[in-house]
Amino acid sequence: MIGNTKTLCLDVNTNGKKIAIMIILVDDRIDVTAAYRASFGREGVSAASFTPSDFDNWFHSTSGPDLAAVEAFILGDFDRRETLTRVIKTRSEAPAIALNDSTGLESTLKLFAAGADDVVRKPVHAREIIARISAIRRRAAPGAKSATVGDLRVFSDGRDPEVGGSVLTLPRRERRILEYLIANRSRRVSRNQIFNAVYGLFDEEVEESVVESHISKLRKKLRTALGYDPIDTKRYLGYQIVSSTSNAA
Repeated sequence: MIGNTKTLCLDVNTNGKKIAIMIILVDDRIDVTAAYRASFGREGVSAASFTPSDFDNWFHSTSGPDLAAVEAFILGDFDRRETLTRVIKTRSEAPAIALNDSTGLESTLKLFAAGADDVVRKPVHAREIIARISAIRRRAAPGAKSATVGDLRVFSDGRDPEVGGSVLTLPRRERRILEYLIANRSRRVSRNQIFNAVYGLFDEEVEESVVESHISKLRKKLRTALGYDPIDTKRYLGYQIVSSTSNAA
């Protein structure tokens, strides 16, 4: 594995259930993956990086639930890329996006034939990669764009939520926590589950207790906008989003 292995966790619909997910970078050039990790970091997004051989070992040994948590595979320009793309598609429905160092029709066509969801010519900004991932997700799940609880409407495409039709601007982390709570509104979720959804399964540099600070700030803003606290907390059971008239389970 290359460098620090941080991962981005977002939310995506898999078989009707929202789960934590991550972005994986694959390339055999340390400088390339380091540059993209830094670019994603500036956008508030983290990414795990593997060499092709390390990725191959991880991919075949990782569990189904962990693999199902992957949001997208970003493949640099390296040998065996088409083979690796085919392997990815045998176990994952997550988008596989190939980054090409140069143009080449035959290479591009072979990548699409191998199952790549998109092929992009470098240089490409991290924001564009994120947008392309979101576009692929929207095409795969066109009906999963927003959810409403009372006057609160939360989007699954990165937009800020709305309260009574007005936009409520939130920091990225707080927005992701809210998205995760909304996605799992039929059940309670633990602090650990929220942490994995926001910071990733591999992030060892952030304490899990930071979730409580984010939730405290988030609930104050929601209470001000809604007139009530929509985040119900029960000790040992976890957090659940509720409407003003509902009784939390």
